Amino acid sequence: MTQKRKTRVNPFDSAAFLNTPELRLAYVEEALATRDPAFIATALGTVARAQGMADVARKSGLTRESLYKALSEKGNPAFATVLRVMDAMGLHLSVMPRLVQRKATRRLTTARG
Repeated sequence: MTQKRKTRVNPFDSAAFLNTPELRLAYVEEALATRDPAFIATALGTVARAQGMADVARKSGLTRESLYKALSEKGNPAFATVLRVMDAMGLHLSVMPRLVQRKATRRLTTARG
């Protein structure tokens, strides 16, 4: 009688692939584009883990535990927390008129198709 081998599968962690500042920036930009607050918070947590949660916590003046909680799927970070975390990760928010965003999207769509 043969024994069945058990296959061990580790959960996918996108933080493992965000190993450059450019990739982390692109990930946050895409998360912001979704306009989904829960996904944005989770994406910030993923990037913080990719950079090193302890380092982000130290630079932001927050505890690692509070960051893990705030930047989880069920977290709801205060805007001040988001700004402190982004600053600690070397990122900042910027604003552009929605019309400009639509034109840029239209240009990309036109160029592709």
